[in-house]
Amino acid sequence: MNALVALCHFCELHGPRTLFCTEALHPPSPSPSSQTGAPVPGDRDRDGDREGEGLTMRANSSATQRGEMCEGCRSLPASHPGFVSIDDETGIRFLSHQHPRQPQLFSVVRQACVRSLSCEVCPGREGPIFFGDEQHGFVFSHTFFIKDSLARGFQRWYSIVMVAMDRIYLINSWPFLLRHLRLTIQSLQSTALKVFDNEQGVCPQRAVRMNSVFSPAVFPHQRSGNAARSLTSLTQHQNLWASLHSSFSWLLKACGCRLTEKLLEGAPTEDTLVLIERQTEQEEEMSCWEGAEGGCSTSQRHQLESELGLDFLCDDEKLNELPGPKFRSLRHLRQVLGGAEFRQLVWHVLMGNQVIWRGADPGLIQSAFTLLKSLLPVGCVRSVPYSAQYEEAYKCNFLGLSPDVNIPTHVSSSEFSLLVDVSTERSCRMSAVGEDDIYSLYQFNISSANTQPTDRGPALLNKLEVALSNENLSVDVVSHCLLCLKEEWMNKVKVLFKFSKVDGRGREDTQKVLALLGATGPGEEDNVRLLKFWMTGLSKTYKSHLMTAVRGGERSPSQ
Repeated sequence: MNALVALCHFCELHGPRTLFCTEALHPPSPSPSSQTGAPVPGDRDRDGDREGEGLTMRANSSATQRGEMCEGCRSLPASHPGFVSIDDETGIRFLSHQHPRQPQLFSVVRQACVRSLSCEVCPGREGPIFFGDEQHGFVFSHTFFIKDSLARGFQRWYSIVMVAMDRIYLINSWPFLLRHLRLTIQSLQSTALKVFDNEQGVCPQRAVRMNSVFSPAVFPHQRSGNAARSLTSLTQHQNLWASLHSSFSWLLKACGCRLTEKLLEGAPTEDTLVLIERQTEQEEEMSCWEGAEGGCSTSQRHQLESELGLDFLCDDEKLNELPGPKFRSLRHLRQVLGGAEFRQLVWHVLMGNQVIWRGADPGLIQSAFTLLKSLLPVGCVRSVPYSAQYEEAYKCNFLGLSPDVNIPTHVSSSEFSLLVDVSTERSCRMSAVGEDDIYSLYQFNISSANTQPTDRGPALLNKLEVALSNENLSVDVVSHCLLCLKEEWMNKVKVLFKFSKVDGRGREDTQKVLALLGATGPGEEDNVRLLKFWMTGLSKTYKSHLMTAVRGGERSPSQ
């Protein structure tokens, strides 16, 4: 990650000062001439730069030392070469010293330090804040106090800043940075608090100050010349700077590995946008849980992931790890259930009705849900894989239940739900028939109060059944066919959303649009229901972008 982390301090004598700085140096990219063994003109300069890194940092430190510096403004002595860590995987070197090694970065960090400890602060003067511009970089700053028995107010003001030129990257890393910087800050504060309590136990400074004569001119000297104490003295941590170097280096490496850039051919799909939004919501919720008293337990974490729908995509490796028999593909599911029962099941899935599977094998039910969820956009999926009690339809449209759970009467009599009872054949043993022989192991009973015929539509289901019934098409080809069908109908959903919700067109115009989209004719009612249900799965990003574009277009003629 092209960023820099620095620890800053507000000195009572000299104002904001940079105490410690960690930066990442990327290895030079190999050139064609260097691969053939020919010397490159710049190699000698780069070698000299590597040898002089310590000298450069010492020169920066010495230049600052020639100015006004006290014990509180200084971290490493001028003779200290600094700390260096090398990432063996990428070749990136992480360098730490009191100031950056490059003059341009020195001024950027200096300005970030001054702003973080003067004007750019959050209410209460403790906490995170974001500021910056394109010229001087963008800054994530977290200010905090450290206890000191000899300071004014018995505390000193510090901040940890991360400076980067990529604003979007830094904002997207906010929950991650906040979570891990708080750990470092809490460690410093707890260590300093122990030292503070010990010093107050030996000599309470509050009573000493109350009995002494106050004089602003000699106020620093009245505290035995310790108006500025180093952070090492406040924490009594002899390896403090080496520890901070490790923490800052890991933070730069982990933050760089956390988000990666991918080349997308065309605009991102709606599924991609929804997954990004849900991941952001999860990180924000996790940050709130961890910031609360007591932290976030494992059960609360799993519950939150389930509520946000982050278990939507179950890859093949996780599916194969499930014990017992499982459904391998939609074609396999269709062969086991039968053509008519499979069509009834998929019809309820596409219409947005609640699909309930009740049985004693969670692995089998989860494998079925994994296949059925692939029929819908990510934003339309709300799943509870396996539960010991019934969950209402507004919470989930995929629900797995243990066999002893009773279905409420209003659900079993509703036309907007479907129940699949999975019972085990008692006459067969798993060892005798094999673990993958679902035909012999289970019986499937599908029931629903819906009386509407499911053999007309929607058109997507008709095309899917044609692909599944064609044995010449492999499972991979059918999966790509389903992906194309979903993208085709999601584009129709976007057009219908634009006409009906954004523009507010009438019923006649909407009917013309449906005819243009090929949603009229046989199975028209099912097609419209599918479009309206899938409309709920559109990403917030797309909706807000569309509304902004429409409002901008409305204002432009008047302007």
